[in-house]
Amino acid sequence: MSGLFRIEDSLVNKISYYHIMLLMASLPFDMFYSHLILISFALHTLIHLDKKNIKPVFTLRTLALQSVFFVTLLCIIYTTNTNQAFTEIGRRSIILIIPALFCLNPLDIKKYRSQLLLLFALVCTLTIVYLYIDALITIRHFHLPFSMLFSKFFANHNFSEPINIHATFFSMQVAISLVYLLSVLIKEKMFYNKFFYLGCCLVLTAGLIQLSSKSVCFSLFIIINVAIPYFLLQGVMRRKFILVTASLSVLLITGILLSGTFRERYITELTTDLSPAKANEILDSRLSRWKVVLGLIEKKPLTGYGTGSEMALLHDGFFNNKLYNSFLNNLNAHNQYLSFLLKSGIIGLLIYIATLAFGFRIAFQQKDLLFIAFMAIITTVSFSENFLDVDKGIFFYAFFFPFFIFSNKQANVKFNPLKSP
Repeated sequence: MSGLFRIEDSLVNKISYYHIMLLMASLPFDMFYSHLILISFALHTLIHLDKKNIKPVFTLRTLALQSVFFVTLLCIIYTTNTNQAFTEIGRRSIILIIPALFCLNPLDIKKYRSQLLLLFALVCTLTIVYLYIDALITIRHFHLPFSMLFSKFFANHNFSEPINIHATFFSMQVAISLVYLLSVLIKEKMFYNKFFYLGCCLVLTAGLIQLSSKSVCFSLFIIINVAIPYFLLQGVMRRKFILVTASLSVLLITGILLSGTFRERYITELTTDLSPAKANEILDSRLSRWKVVLGLIEKKPLTGYGTGSEMALLHDGFFNNKLYNSFLNNLNAHNQYLSFLLKSGIIGLLIYIATLAFGFRIAFQQKDLLFIAFMAIITTVSFSENFLDVDKGIFFYAFFFPFFIFSNKQANVKFNPLKSP
């Protein structure tokens, strides 16, 4: 475990390593800490800038990583809401900054990839433990039965509320942590280490069920049952793993169906979201909101309405279509693809899809399971959330995309996460 905090490298690279480590550890928490650490990392990188160690900045790879920011910047030219447009550019500027810092900083990220990912996974595990403890303390304080832990009062956003993060955005981080720990668990030989990793995996799985993000759980189901055995296992071990994970998946699905709370969250709400609007319905389905968005897109399909225009347009659109719950709660499109169409038109959407295709291409070329998992998660979540309009979602995308691009599974040194190098 000491290998997480003690590395053999130059002083400048050690400081860079600790910056990235702290940045990853801060992701589940208030964005104030992430922004503060990022500023410190940027200053450290610029102060110790050395031409000999600079990686090429103006490349297709870097441009692809920053493409979402440039689309946002270009679409401000014809925006219908200038103030909101500058706010959106400010949020997404992180997508421009982090890939550039990875190019300018001399730290060899792939050398320390295992340590950094393990630390991130442990932070996510401890955060889930904290959320369960907080829920149990609340239950005990109000003298409620412990069965309330599995009620809607402690599921989804109510579960992640103590750390003030959207349940889906935290689920994305937890899913990456779970896939990493599963990959380490499969390769680990020592019994005590395997037991430790297995315990962490169980905690993260329980947390994902409690967070109840349908899009993340769907992508994770495919990754665990298909991608992991295909990329990490062969022969008998692959068949055994598929049999075990398939059996566990059936048990989990059965448990969800037998639980009123989780059945409503995973099945009933999904059915409602994909159903047309009904008379006297209090909540508006996603499908009904998407119809409003598509109606606006039809008027300007090529270029869209410009950066920052989405909320004002939808606010009026929801009211005119009598979607009063969406109107009162100022909801967005809840679909990243439709959001790009609305603000930047077909051109912006094609650039975003091309960026995703670029990521998948590199991930499959490198046979990088974690990178594939990351791409699958953001592709799936894009169908249900505008995650690139919120700080937590932007930071997840802006950090992990270049992190996986600038590193790969073939680290320069072999590393056992629970032992010193």
